[in-house]
Amino acid sequence: MSSDRNPASSAPDSPGPTPGHGTVEPFPDLPDLPDRFDVSGVTPEGAAWLASTGTYPRSTLAFWEDRPAAPVVLSCGFAFDVVNAPAIFGRRMLDRLWDEGPGSGPVATYRGRMLLFAAPGTAQRLPALLEWEEWGSGGASERARTVPPLLCHGTGDAVTVPPPTPAAPAAPRTGSRPPAESRWLVAPDTRHPWLPTPAILLWAAIRAARSGARRRAPEPSPEAPISIFPPADQDAKVYDVSRRR
Repeated sequence: MSSDRNPASSAPDSPGPTPGHGTVEPFPDLPDLPDRFDVSGVTPEGAAWLASTGTYPRSTLAFWEDRPAAPVVLSCGFAFDVVNAPAIFGRRMLDRLWDEGPGSGPVATYRGRMLLFAAPGTAQRLPALLEWEEWGSGGASERARTVPPLLCHGTGDAVTVPPPTPAAPAAPRTGSRPPAESRWLVAPDTRHPWLPTPAILLWAAIRAARSGARRRAPEPSPEAPISIFPPADQDAKVYDVSRRR
């Protein structure tokens, strides 16, 4: 990730526009979580959309033809902005978008954080909405502290995006996947993917914050064993990508 501009926090009233397109993949880097997604990569149309953000789109596509499992750095602000959230909170936002909202645009992970691709202009608008609703990371209210700092990447920023092709298939016996620094959760599959607006992401972040507050467990006793890993969500649902088509 090349820039940490525009730290933000969270969300609005109505989910908004009609759903878009995407292809879903397993959620990586979170121990003990079930394999909740269909395994697929970026389509040629989705790769063309990603490459369109670069100065030389044909060079990017040619690079991916030679090295389909290689991540690349792409500029934000033209075809998309990116909201960069901590993995657990980002997953809760994604759950809210799919369970109660219009779905999501492309979504990826990078070094343990969630990258939610959003409509251009989100990097400037979302932090202002969060502050206005007193959910911003700079707020002094109690609820502002329930939303972790979100990093919004827009014009002048760049992000590392996963390769079009998953790095490796699941192991035949265990079904487990090798850890990946960067991979798609919802892969782009069209030249014009639907992207959530700042208001939709504000709504999702607020819902995620409230969901996290409800799940907060009581303080463990000094004798209780402490795990460094987050517990698995027993009621996790599959994101039905076909619902958006």
